[in-house]
Amino acid sequence: MPLTAKQLRLAVIIDKYVKQTIKNGGDDKDLLISMYEYMGTFKQLLDSSTQQEMNELCQRYDGSYRFAFLLERLAEGIANGTIPVPK
Repeated sequence: MPLTAKQLRLAVIIDKYVKQTIKNGGDDKDLLISMYEYMGTFKQLLDSSTQQEMNELCQRYDGSYRFAFLLERLAEGIANGTIPVPK
């Protein structure tokens, strides 16, 4: 099934944010600190996409892949206790 215009638009927004942050000298830490503003966009993308579509979008847009990968690593760290969460 082809990707929708909405999916592409959302992926491009995230991709541009990540690439601009990196272009300005940022790194993964800077992305994590500033990504909150793009979480709603990412949630919309997740909610409107299947796993296969997300894989395709991440292959097409490396900034979107990096965003998703950072969130995945963050979630894993919280789940396994390597990243402490205040109570």
